[in-house]
Amino acid sequence: MTSGEVVVALDVGGTGMKCALVRPDGAVVHAERHATRAEHGPDAVVDTILNIAEALAGKARADGLTPVAGGIAVPGVVDEARGVAVWSANLGFRDVPLRDLAAARLGLPTALGHDVRVGGLAEARLGAGRGTGHVLFVAIGTGIAAAHVVDGAAAVGAHGAAGEIGHILVRPDATASRQPVAELAGAPASAADVADRAAAGAPLAVRVWREAVEALADGLATGQALFDVATIVIGGGLAQAGPRLLDPLRAALHERMTFHREPRLVTAALGDEAGCRGAALLALDARP
Repeated sequence: MTSGEVVVALDVGGTGMKCALVRPDGAVVHAERHATRAEHGPDAVVDTILNIAEALAGKARADGLTPVAGGIAVPGVVDEARGVAVWSANLGFRDVPLRDLAAARLGLPTALGHDVRVGGLAEARLGAGRGTGHVLFVAIGTGIAAAHVVDGAAAVGAHGAAGEIGHILVRPDATASRQPVAELAGAPASAADVADRAAAGAPLAVRVWREAVEALADGLATGQALFDVATIVIGGGLAQAGPRLLDPLRAALHERMTFHREPRLVTAALGDEAGCRGAALLALDARP
């Protein structure tokens, strides 16, 4: 590969879309953000994705770069082998052959992946899990999902639904994702705001934060029992709380370890670029 080669990468969310031109080494050379237009229905979302991907490829060529592949990440259930977005509540997708649609529009080999799995791929190979071999990336935002990455490859599962750790029933009345934590703790707030209120001793925030940490530790302990990873990387909105989350979470996870080796627990390093960078890695891996 030459230094002028780039991947057209899109990380599609329910409201916004992060888009980039990414070099084979994972460096982002150009980034854009666009509205997803999910409120207009799934066909409009597909049109938006294809139009932006085509424009990014044109931007690359205008800048003297050579687009060599396309990588797209979407939420929901994704059949990576067939390149089909099987289901996504956020986007309204049902059995959308997005990989082939994008490949036809771009004239480039294209890969389709799950947003959290490609984020985990990037964190394992380029970010906080780099060099540790066995990584569990846990994204804690509006919901909770995970990616199990072994030697740089993320497990997909038999039906494209591997990593749905947020659906483990740990405590029926407890919740650990960012949005419910913020809502339960009072006025609309970020996870960092709730952590601040808890640190200041606000009773409701203290209780909610403690319950969220305990529930999350239960889920991570289950994940460690299943996957035996060297590193657990915490990403997503809740990770913005930093040590206020990691310190009590690390202690709670330690208490739950029996004969299992305790994993290193760290926050994600790549921020919201992880999706695009991971989508690019997936596309490069899939090139013939």
